[in-house]
This record gives sequence, C-alpha cells and structure tokens, in this order.
Amino acid sequence: MLLLHPDELPVINGERLSLRPITDADTDDIVRWRNDPSVRQYFLFRETFTPEMHREWLKNKVEAGKVIQYMIVERESGRSVGSVYYRDVDPANESAEYGIFIGEPWARGRGFGTETARLFTRFGLDVLRLHRISLKVLGGNRIAQRSYEKAGFHTEGVFRDYAKLDGAYSDVVFMARLAGEGE
Repeated sequence: MLLLHPDELPVINGERLSLRPITDADTDDIVRWRNDPSVRQYFLFRETFTPEMHREWLKNKVEAGKVIQYMIVERESGRSVGSVYYRDVDPANESAEYGIFIGEPWARGRGFGTETARLFTRFGLDVLRLHRISLKVLGGNRIAQRSYEKAGFHTEGVFRDYAKLDGAYSDVVFMARLAGEGE
C-alpha cells in the first residue's frame, strides 16, 4: 500500500465531479452537512457535530494519515456537495473503510454518489494500492447500497439489529470490494 502525506494527495477528476483533499476551510460545510437530519439519519454516529470535533478529526486522523478525506465538488459550478473518505487505513493489511455523504440537498439523486464511489474506489485500488475496501451501510438505505454495487462492492453480510439509533434497532449491511474485482 502506498502511503501519501496529505500534502501529496492528488485532485481526482471525473466527468461531472472533482475530488480534492479536505482542508480546514471546509469545516463550516462539513459541520452544517453532518448536523442536517437528512444526512445524519444515515450515520451510525449521530451526536451533534461541532467545528471543534471536525478540527480534532483533521488533526488526529487526517493529518496523521489514519484517514484520507476528500471534498466532492461539482465541476460545472465549483460548489462542494459532500465528502468522501477512507478511515481506519491499515497499511499492513492494505485495507481501509469507505465512507461518503452528499450534504447538499440539491445534489442528491443526481448520480454524484455513484460517480464518487467509482472515482474514489479506483483511486484507492490503483493509486493507494489498497487490496480491500470495506464499508457499512444501514440496512434501510437501498439507494446507497445500489450505488456501492455499481462501484463494484459486494454484500458480505447483514448484522441484524447491529445499532440502536433513535430508540430503534437497525440492521447494518457490510460490503467490500477487493483488488482485481471488476465493477
């Protein structure tokens, strides 16, 4: 696995989107999106998200190389619409966990999640040389599951009643993509 310092991370260009490394200047957008109930409902971590929490994340995770996080930018407008990341980066096992959210309501349902999943997965496999990219998705989030399938992820299992969220138990679907598997 190739380890890149945050300053060495490239911009990733797709058809309609560009992915660029996150910076402190993105804090306000990230905090606003993470606290939006329409975004938060798909996270296992649902506490109110603060600028201090985000800056701590940047310092202790992103700058330390434990997380590789990018902003999703619509190329036509230049506006940031969400974020994508690899967390729990494990160089010894050449693996990481994938996460994404589209924060801007106007950007949802336009295929940006699928394009991002394809771009960032290719980056993970081809540039970072990851062998395994895994993810967790709430069982009721079929739109996200279909998007991940389009990017080559396969369901590995369903953990029934894995998380108690807002007073109710939720299933969590575990998915992964391995190097050498096609979309």
